[in-house]
Amino acid sequence: MSTELPQKVHSHVLNGHITIVAARYNEKYTDALLQNCLAELAESAPGVEVEVVRVPGAFEVPMMVKRSIVYPVNGETPAAVIAFGVILRGSTAHADLIGTAITNQLMSISCESLVPVVHEVLLLNNEEQAFARCIASSLNRGREAARAAVAMLNLLEEQQSETRSAIRRSSVSRTGSLI
Repeated sequence: MSTELPQKVHSHVLNGHITIVAARYNEKYTDALLQNCLAELAESAPGVEVEVVRVPGAFEVPMMVKRSIVYPVNGETPAAVIAFGVILRGSTAHADLIGTAITNQLMSISCESLVPVVHEVLLLNNEEQAFARCIASSLNRGREAARAAVAMLNLLEEQQSETRSAIRRSSVSRTGSLI
């Protein structure tokens, strides 16, 4: 487990759209994840529009992530989606089964849609771990999620710029001038 946050990243993207899907269950922790994420995004990506969608629990997160990509509310497919939830283990395997199902679905959605999905649906042993990752500052997964989303936005923008440059170079070499 990482013991510190990744380096702060500032967005090269001047506009865009990020959707955050956050579970309401274990609200004390998911609200803290959400607030920390929003604060980090406001600082590191001020030109990016953020939409927040709340769902009942962690199990509902993947469906709403996919829906936000396939049927975006404002007609604009998000450049990235952040998924928040907190699952606390009990005395049965239920939490582990839910955690595995969510992880598999979020990865599948991201790979199929080619939209980065930042997975911060946390499977934790107890409330002490939840406090450390959701409320405290040194391991805060809300801030970490924002930084990962901004890093992905920057990477995708760089790739898109490189593709546009390659197409322009290709057009110039074929015709001898820019089309």
